[in-house]
Amino acid sequence: MLNPRLSQLPAYPFERLRALLKGITPLAGLSPISMSVGEPRHPSPKVFLDALRAAEEEFSNYPTTQGGVELRGAIAAWLTRRFHLPTVDPETQVVPCSGTREALFSVAQALTGVPGKDLVLLPNPFYQIYEGAALWAGATPHYVPATEASGLLPDFAGLPEAILDRAALVYLCTPGNPTGRVMDREYLQQMIRLAHRHGFVLVSDECYSEIYPDENSPPCGLLEAAAAMGHGDYRGCLAMHSLSKRSNLPGARSGFVAGDATILAAYLRLRTYFGCTTPPPIQRAAAAAWGDEAHVRANRDEYRKKFARVLEELAPVLPVTAPDAGFYLWTRVPGGGEAFAQRVFERCNITVLPGSYLSRLVDGVHPGAEYVRMALVDSVEQCAEAARRIRSVV
Repeated sequence: MLNPRLSQLPAYPFERLRALLKGITPLAGLSPISMSVGEPRHPSPKVFLDALRAAEEEFSNYPTTQGGVELRGAIAAWLTRRFHLPTVDPETQVVPCSGTREALFSVAQALTGVPGKDLVLLPNPFYQIYEGAALWAGATPHYVPATEASGLLPDFAGLPEAILDRAALVYLCTPGNPTGRVMDREYLQQMIRLAHRHGFVLVSDECYSEIYPDENSPPCGLLEAAAAMGHGDYRGCLAMHSLSKRSNLPGARSGFVAGDATILAAYLRLRTYFGCTTPPPIQRAAAAAWGDEAHVRANRDEYRKKFARVLEELAPVLPVTAPDAGFYLWTRVPGGGEAFAQRVFERCNITVLPGSYLSRLVDGVHPGAEYVRMALVDSVEQCAEAARRIRSVV
């Protein structure tokens, strides 16, 4: 017998995309270009690779669940610098994880199950892990639309009091996947006040926070907003970050959760059972990566070039605008997302992700149905070539 909750988990977006494109033969003579998966293709930073080689003999050691002192210290120092925090205790306010994906999923198991707290609130559209985490934990996802009418931000504050009272946790995503919209300090502080009033935990997915257009205006983070309110203990707040996007290291599976020490102590106890720990050499290398900003600035420069080239090509034919941050274009397309994805695959040999695979139909509204998500993760020239092909089809 299988756990019946398995049947509640919807097919993953890329599984649905493969089924959608099955049987379609792309036009001959065009090399494939993938814009569907958010997998950075920039080179891995030398500072990480050098540190990894120097520590390779440590693969013979088991990692601890809490992570090494060096890594937690590097993370705490980075958080303090990046978000202007008064202090972050690496012993109690930081827990390394195997990328944010596993932590976003597993944290719901620690935060749900309280009587009367049966809801998990999430934006719609969303990163599918939020929905799966809620379902697997036995909670009910409550989808909050992020449409053009709401500025592509979910209006959690506009929910009925009875819904907010039933919420165990709220998933925030800033910068947003797929919308690219940033939640500013005022928005985040409003969410903190709501969380304290209604007794839910904020889980902020901030893994795109280091890809932004203006070097003088980095996105605000949840812990930064809390500290500015005088909440140095980050009560009810958890922020998650990763090296996958910041440092082009999706294969390293290295990230962290930081914030409320009381919650993290309980979450750490849960983590000792399922054993998602980062190997010691990768921890050493991750510590080096968190301590270096030069490669991150170079990374942002490449994304600026890509957005400039792609928007120049697509703006005359599609309603595209640059995101606040992140590396996705979230744009409305003629004929709807699925039909558009099939068309550009057949005629351009390009894969894009239909927006409906990242959203749900609720009360007659399907926020992603008319959209596609395009990931500008390839080289500048490849992204520009993809844009030229798409323009020719549109």
